Amino acid sequence: MTNSECLAKYERYLTDEKKASKNTLSSYLRDIRQFGEYLDGNGSADYVTADEDDLCEYIDHLRNVGKSVATVSRNIASLKNFYIWMKLKGYVEENPTGRLVPDKATHKLPEILTAQEVELLLEQPECTDRKGYRDRAMLELLYATGIRVSELIGLDVTDVNLSAGIVNCRGRDKIRTIPLYATAVKALKDYVDFIRPEMIAVPSERALFVNISGERMSRQGFWKIVKSYQQKAGIKKDITPHTLRHSFATHLLENGADLHSIQEMLGHADISSTQIYSQLVKKQLKDVYNKAHPRA
Repeated sequence: MTNSECLAKYERYLTDEKKASKNTLSSYLRDIRQFGEYLDGNGSADYVTADEDDLCEYIDHLRNVGKSVATVSRNIASLKNFYIWMKLKGYVEENPTGRLVPDKATHKLPEILTAQEVELLLEQPECTDRKGYRDRAMLELLYATGIRVSELIGLDVTDVNLSAGIVNCRGRDKIRTIPLYATAVKALKDYVDFIRPEMIAVPSERALFVNISGERMSRQGFWKIVKSYQQKAGIKKDITPHTLRHSFATHLLENGADLHSIQEMLGHADISSTQIYSQLVKKQLKDVYNKAHPRA
């Protein structure tokens, strides 16, 4: 089903079943149409295949291009109502808008981890069993590349070239080649060479990361892994898999990487989606200044 077909069905639903007012109908359809245009500009994702990461990045995009708090909040409400209908009709299995929270006054910048918190989190998986080796490799790869969770669990074993120290991430409209630091290469090599062959259910399994049943890891499965290690590390911040993506980009920017390089690695079609990390760095500098300057 194309985006235009989906939007036409939603319009009939709002008109015939919900008896929406003219203004409500116009507002909802405009918001959903603009989201569809954003998806088209970012690649092959559509209303049906869009996931939580797509939704969160779209809302960040609206904030970065200067949309007001009221406009962003209205878009969130429109998307939530749209995906409630999508799930009700069986067009999607899960509602991807769960992490979207309307702004109250000023928009909240993404939560990121400090370099020390990242190190603490990555140290949590104990390489004493298969699960520990796998989890260490997944976390290292996620922080090394900043790829989306959907991209991480979608990787096939042939997508990593450990001798070259790269991963080929199959994005929405192209393949991004992202370098890996040495620690991530080692964690992946240990997993791929010694652990994965013992975990896969069948020799023909293509998935790089598999669950205890030997099949491709799910988004929900990885989310639980991240939360468990957050608790084990005693980190109070509310960490999601996307937190490591935000942290990856912010730490690169802090250490001298340019926005266009970060945009390429993250797979952002629009530089405005990447500029939020400049705001994060500026906020951190201001916080450091206020804490450290004797007259601040």
